[in-house]
Amino acid sequence: MTDAEMLALYDREMRIEITYFDARREATPDVIRQISLNGPEGAILYTRCHPDRTPEVIQEQMAYFQSIGQGCEWKVYAHDNRPDLSESLLAAGWRAALNRVELGLSPAGQAFADTFRATQAYILINADGSSIQPGSRTYERSWIRDGALTSTALLYTGHMDQVRAFLEWYSRYQYPGGKVPCVVDRRGPDPVPEHDSTGQLIYALLKYYAFTGDRALLERYLPQVVAGVDYLEALRNQRLTPEFRDGPPEKRVLYGLVPESISHEGYSAKPMHSYWDGFWTLRGLRDATTIAEILERPELVARFSALRDAFRVSLYESIALAMQLRGVDYLPGCAELGDFDATSTAIAVFPCGEGDVLPEPARTNTFDRYFNFFRDRRDGRLKWENYTPYEVRLMSAFLRLGQPERAHELLDFFLADQSPPEWRQWGEIVWHDRTAGRFIGDLPHTWVGSDFLSAARSFFLYERESDDALVLAAGVRPEWLAEPGVRLAHAPTPYGPVSYTLVRRGATVEFALEGPPKMPAGGLVLALFALGGGRLDSVEVNGAPHAEFDARRILLRTTPARVVAHIVPQE
Repeated sequence: MTDAEMLALYDREMRIEITYFDARREATPDVIRQISLNGPEGAILYTRCHPDRTPEVIQEQMAYFQSIGQGCEWKVYAHDNRPDLSESLLAAGWRAALNRVELGLSPAGQAFADTFRATQAYILINADGSSIQPGSRTYERSWIRDGALTSTALLYTGHMDQVRAFLEWYSRYQYPGGKVPCVVDRRGPDPVPEHDSTGQLIYALLKYYAFTGDRALLERYLPQVVAGVDYLEALRNQRLTPEFRDGPPEKRVLYGLVPESISHEGYSAKPMHSYWDGFWTLRGLRDATTIAEILERPELVARFSALRDAFRVSLYESIALAMQLRGVDYLPGCAELGDFDATSTAIAVFPCGEGDVLPEPARTNTFDRYFNFFRDRRDGRLKWENYTPYEVRLMSAFLRLGQPERAHELLDFFLADQSPPEWRQWGEIVWHDRTAGRFIGDLPHTWVGSDFLSAARSFFLYERESDDALVLAAGVRPEWLAEPGVRLAHAPTPYGPVSYTLVRRGATVEFALEGPPKMPAGGLVLALFALGGGRLDSVEVNGAPHAEFDARRILLRTTPARVVAHIVPQE
């Protein structure tokens, strides 16, 4: 028997004609498939469609298996000699992975939508197994800082398995004393202390729970959360001594903080008491308290909440004293310098959730100053050598501060400054002189990319922690409302998946919402800032008049919802 005859016999007996006791064989003109009778996954054993139809057949079979609630393993063998099948399956796999959250925009938003999908691909490509990495060359290491924020972006885009794998892998390297290493590579954990790390791991664990409901994971990692809080408390105790409580202002400004570190790269030459570390410590203590509440551990709730509240007081007292000592009217980057660093300060708004309680007028001054600087640089009034696209995270802050027009200006600039434009990516550093051979970090740099993904999601929905509301469409641009409008489907939230369409037709905005299955305590806020010079005049929800609205916002307390909003010119 020749090799060809043996392979033909194998195909006939083991792929085409075979039946299994726990599966149902189905033969179609295009494929031979096995439908599992008691498991989660079936299979396509043999493909016989014409090569011209391969992409179409793949989509048909994916839809079929999805309709019966099963996964599908598609068998391809070398002797099939079907390069069309291998290539089409690879493409279909990527399309499915990058469209777990479906985003459809009018042509004016195509670059945005393309970047939304491309960035997910770059994150998955840069990852080495469970290790989430910001790059594959210069930064082929895994930082908990990058990993926690990239995990957030992956949760937002439906990649829960990748996040779980990362958390299970990275958490193994937590030291017995509770310290979380800043970075892990093939040599193991790096012992350099960076005091944002422990709060970031706790934050990532709770974020994963919020989007998956995996209580068992929280139970399993509770001892590590407790150890992390113990470590943060021990760090803070180093700044609770009489030296800092009763000393001169230069000492008192450090009272109750965690010690200096280099977690903020701007302080790598000399460690500082950065408020980046401070806000991440507060985030970690807040989330540890929430984890204890979820797991019904009142003794831990009492201890963690007391530590959280005491640290919050110390943090904000330090910020106020630092501003006074340095004579500045904005939120400084660290206690020692009174330096301006809005890209760092932005994390206080998101993801650290302190935007509503940041002191005024310092909060307004900080973000006004950044925006004026941004415009001066963009418009050529300011000489500049380089910038870091981490600034994309300012879009998340502006959207949460109710300033979508500013977020739109940043979006236009950063999308126009991608290099090369067709690749929809950014490096870590962008130089004014693109021809100079200078350090750019990695390209694409996917911590930058994850900041973009989190900001991109905020244009369409975000959780408002202050009143437990889900805010919808706050960053949608007027031009995106042109037909066919905005389509968002299967977007994960802590309340369940959300899908909606939003379109403007003349003086009417139509909004159709499905989900979430759990109603947030603060309701659903449809924020229609995209009305140009108009305001809401009347609203109907599911065919009935609706009274809970103002000039730009509609409060919804039921789903599904069909909203028709009538617009009149702003007076």
